[in-house]
Amino acid sequence: MPGAADHSGPPPDATGHLDRLIAYSETLHAHPETAWEEHRAARWTAELLEEFGFAVRTSYLGFPTALHASYGSGRRRVGFIVEYDALPSLGHACGHNLIAAMSAGAAIALRPWVERLDLRVDVIATPAEEGGGGKIEMLDAGAFRDLDLALMAHPAPVDAPRAEPYAVAHDHVRFTGRAAHAAAYPHEGRNANDAFVVAQVALGLLRQQLPPGTRVHGIQTVGGQAPNAIPEVTEGRWYTRAETLAELEPLRGRVRRCFEAGALATDTALEFTPESQPYSEFRTDERALEIYTRHARALGRRLDAPAEQQTMNRASTDMGNVSRHVPAIHPYIGLGCFPVSNHQPGFAAACVGEAANRVIADGATLLARTAHEYFGPPTDPPPGRVPAPA
Repeated sequence: MPGAADHSGPPPDATGHLDRLIAYSETLHAHPETAWEEHRAARWTAELLEEFGFAVRTSYLGFPTALHASYGSGRRRVGFIVEYDALPSLGHACGHNLIAAMSAGAAIALRPWVERLDLRVDVIATPAEEGGGGKIEMLDAGAFRDLDLALMAHPAPVDAPRAEPYAVAHDHVRFTGRAAHAAAYPHEGRNANDAFVVAQVALGLLRQQLPPGTRVHGIQTVGGQAPNAIPEVTEGRWYTRAETLAELEPLRGRVRRCFEAGALATDTALEFTPESQPYSEFRTDERALEIYTRHARALGRRLDAPAEQQTMNRASTDMGNVSRHVPAIHPYIGLGCFPVSNHQPGFAAACVGEAANRVIADGATLLARTAHEYFGPPTDPPPGRVPAPA
């Protein structure tokens, strides 16, 4: 058939350049950078891909820590998505250094097939997944939409191929009251910390009425300066999660009213400000997931961990928003470290070393093999793009 791929020879394998990928991952791990600050990570990623012949554009679409790299000029386009932001104080406790190495490694491994598969291989490195919604802003600027398939894999305690993330809203909360001496002139004060206490109590009571499949959680980041000074300003960060974007917004309204109750009770002013656009639920491309899962079993990956160990696949991601526009998968690949899990110091430690190196080798190989089969016979060309929601 015209344009049909020649699949003769061994399938893609990332182990031929594994040492370089491990060095790249370990460099990212040793120098963590938080959301929107990933300047060194972007530079090191560009240098890696340029070594292997990719054409690289830095400051992609005006985002200083995003980049786009491409190899080949085929009419079909597969994108491997890089994340490399770290967590405040915890470093790479979500393993984004491994995500970056797997996606870059998969793209490098797929290079010999671009002509036979009529492909252009893209690597899109995205900032600020940890709460900043970098992919959503990049979507609004035109990224991803020309892809026929978008692929990435995320480290976790155990393998869990199907992503089922919550939709999530991230909000910054600020109460402003009036400072006063807590002993001499307490009646002159308006206690912004009391506002937070009232809101927390209201949220605790709200949880009894929350629908199944929802989550509400957050932290207070500013609580006052001295015990004998009534706090004038308090601040916090709050996340609200639901199964879908449609279910998220009314729940977020109820959460906001808990904070409004705190302001009303204490005669303080409330600012309730989104930190990013909401993250979406995920739309999985079933054919790509079936290919990935089959190859994962063939590589010896264990996909039968108990359900209670696989729940990292419920974690929210701005890759969900990408999946609403482009066929995509976001499998979780296990480090074998359960009960240590993401966003714990022990998980950061697990993201370098022997188990991490196997995740890089397996994950990069699996993503490359998924694309290799997806764009070959019998489907040529592959299924069309998912249309944007109305």
